[in-house]
Order: sequence, then C-alpha cells, then structure tokens
Amino acid sequence: MAAQIELFLADEAAAKRLGEDIALALRPGDLIALNGDLGTGKTTLARALIRAMAGDPVLEVPSPTFTLVQAYDTRIPLYHFDLYRLSDSEELEELGLSEALQFGAALVEWPERAKLSAGVTVHLEHEGDGRRAIISGEVAALARVARSLAIRDFLGANGWGEAARRYLLGDASARAYETVDLPGEPRRILMNSPELVLGPPVRDGKPYAIIAHTAQTVSAFVAIDHALRDAGVSVPEIYASDLAQGFLLVEHLGSDTFLEDGKPVAERYAAAAQLLAYMHRHDWPTEIEVGGARHSIPPFDREAMLIEVSLLMDWYLPYMRGAPASDALKAEFEALWNAALDRIATAETSLLMRDYHSPNIVWRATRTGNDRLGILDFQDAMIGPTAYDLASLAMDARVTIPDEIETETVEAYASARAAAGAFDRRTFALAYATMAAHRNSKILGGFVRLDRRDGKPIYLKHLPRIREYVRRAFRHPQLAELRDFYERNGLLSEDAA
Repeated sequence: MAAQIELFLADEAAAKRLGEDIALALRPGDLIALNGDLGTGKTTLARALIRAMAGDPVLEVPSPTFTLVQAYDTRIPLYHFDLYRLSDSEELEELGLSEALQFGAALVEWPERAKLSAGVTVHLEHEGDGRRAIISGEVAALARVARSLAIRDFLGANGWGEAARRYLLGDASARAYETVDLPGEPRRILMNSPELVLGPPVRDGKPYAIIAHTAQTVSAFVAIDHALRDAGVSVPEIYASDLAQGFLLVEHLGSDTFLEDGKPVAERYAAAAQLLAYMHRHDWPTEIEVGGARHSIPPFDREAMLIEVSLLMDWYLPYMRGAPASDALKAEFEALWNAALDRIATAETSLLMRDYHSPNIVWRATRTGNDRLGILDFQDAMIGPTAYDLASLAMDARVTIPDEIETETVEAYASARAAAGAFDRRTFALAYATMAAHRNSKILGGFVRLDRRDGKPIYLKHLPRIREYVRRAFRHPQLAELRDFYERNGLLSEDAA
C-alpha cells in the first residue's frame, strides 16, 4: 500500500468528485484533516464531502470559521471543524472532538492549529490551472480511500466517471452499495464486494467461511445472476464488471420496498412464495461459467448446516448466560441437531437464495406475474432443502410477520407446488419447521456476533423477533427434544445475563 496518493484535479468538478469519493470511504472514528493555502479549494472539497454524506447536493454548508464546529445528521454523524480561530489546542476537547469520534467522523480544516492524529490528511496545492491533492494517512483508512478512488476509475472506464455517487446501504458482510447518477441516464447501482477475508480456523483447521461455503468473490453473484435471468427471474442486469477488484455496475430494479410503511403485506409475501414455487420446479445447473472460469454452486451440506447453527452456542448462549457453553453442552446440542437433520436428510432440494426476505426483494407494482418481484441478493446461493428459503421469507428476520401471514405465505407456496404436480405437504412441513428453527438459531448467534465482534449493535434489536420465530418452529412435534434443550438452557428467555 502506497504511503500516499496523488491526484491532479483539473477543475472544481474534479474536486467535488474527490469529496464524494472520500465520503463513501468514511467510517465512525475517522478524522479527515484538510489543509492547503488559501484558494486551493478546501471549501469546495469540504462542501462536496458533507453534501455527499447527507445525500443532498444543495445542502446549505455554512463555514464554521466563527462557530468552530458544525454538526450534520448524516449516515454517520459528521462534524465539520474549522480551527483557524483556535487559540489553544486544548480547546478541541471543549469543542467535543473526542466525543464526536466515538460514533461519528470529523472533517477538520486548518488542522495545523492543533496537534491532531488524523486517519487521513488531504493536502491541496496549486498546480497550473488546477490543483494537486496529496492524500496520506493510516494504512487502513488510506486503503479505504484508495478503494473508493478505484471505484471512480472503474466507473470512468465504463463511461460513468462523472456520475454522482451516493451511499445506498451496507449489509452484514463487507459488501456495500451505492447509487450512481449521470444526467440523461437511468440510475444504476454500484456493488462494492471485496474478496472475502476468511478469518482464523474454527473447526478441523478450516475457517468458518470455508465450512459454510460463503461466497469468496463477486463471481458468485455474477454466476447466479446469469442463471436466474436465464430462468425468467427478475434480477439486475450487469452492465460492467471488474471481477478481480469486486466491482459491478448493475441495473436499478426500483425503489419500492417489499413492505408498506415498514409492515408486511400479505399479498406480496404470497407472491414471493409463488415465485419460490416456480424456482423450485426449475432444473438448475450446478456449474456456471463466469469470466473464463467456472463457478460451482456449493451444497448446503451437513457440515455447513452444523457450523451455521453452532453460532447459537458460540455467541448467543454466552450473551444470554454470561458464560461460554461447556464442551458437554455443545456436544449435546450438536447431537440433537444431527438427529433433527437426519429426519429431513431426503428432503427435496433446489437452488437456495439463502437470504430470501424483505431487504432483498423489490416490489414492482406496474409489472405482472413473477416480474413484480425483483431479487437483489443471491451471491451465497447453494443447493439445499427447498424449505429453507420459504422459512427465510415467512419468518422475515427484519420484519415481524404475524402468525396468520406466515400461514398464508406457506399455504401460497404449497398450493402453487401442488397445482404443478405431486407435492408431499406432510414431509415438507417437517423440513420447513426444521429449516426455520435452524435459520433463526443461526441468526440469533450471527446477530450477537455482529455486535460483539464487529461493533454493530443495531442487530440486537431484532433478537426478540427471532426468538419468537424459533418458538413457532418448535411447535412441530418432531422438534420437541430440541425445544426442551433450548428451554432448559434459557435460550428462548427474553433477558440476557
């Protein structure tokens, strides 16, 4: 990694784009120091960065020269400091710099007035009719800025270099998404999917991601996208790709969520269940060519199932009880899950999206049939029990699904399957309950891991809903032993230790 990055900014528009690019790289705790002589464009860059963070290209951005600090309620809290009038570096603490960096980011002009340790420093200087930007900083922060600049280069190579970039969303992984807008063109989506960091070995000398068959590169998304499009499923068209870096420029399928006012709409869940029934009747390839290589769709095998559900014991149980699980308790847990999975070992299998729920489905009211649903997230697709994706939908991790809507969703799927041919509802009901218990157990552990390991406490608010889903799954009589284990060990109680 270079110690610094140098860019020539030919005009004001280039300076504004640099502000956007840096904004897309910011994380809580970042301090961006901005320095340079008068007239080098510090104000232009600062305003562009703040407006990009706010998602508002005309936001009023007053100079904090006299107030010394200006706060903005953006995707992460942003504080704009101007230290030109600072008389003593100790005044910074009175201005709340330390507190600002606990949960937000800070942009600091005239940083030389105080002794600051900046994550990223942007120095601007005159060069001919333009400006030169010299960017230096800490390795990790500078790497994020460099990746954001690489995205700009990728867009430029595909005719979108002057597009306005705005943060759209991130997910539980390292992936992130942006909207990109270019006058006269439909809005597109930029997918930023860095190669997966495998992490340390967790079982039999293998990292978790290897055992769970988590997609390691963006090639998996491209492969499954092609397969789904060929089968008539509405997924984003891919306009440009850089598989080595993990960048995709894709179709924007729409902005209407699968929900209405944040709540489930029974008819939409039924339509999504019917789309699943359609997909589960399809004969899917197990290998797909992508960029001269072949992507093999992995199986959702026993090893993957067990490592996923073990998140409950490794992360959730210690969170609830205040102490780690003993080896004996873990062995009992795994034995019970092995027995449960044995009972569905011959269950029907098909292509699984893996996270087939509201955040990953777009509702397109003006379309008809299956085209009403746009599917967004499928890079971790596997071949496994068809009941898994239905459980993901009918027990939506991000939305409270009432009992009656869950029942209607399952019935919509079962009726569609039965109408198309032989369908064993009794056998499917056990597979559904087992996969629902499995998925929601995994999510309980995974959401606690996101809090404790990754510093993302927002996921903890979903735990009560997920516990309720586990209770529902355990209504099936053949899961009675698992239900007893969870109850005996306080895994379904509402209070953590």
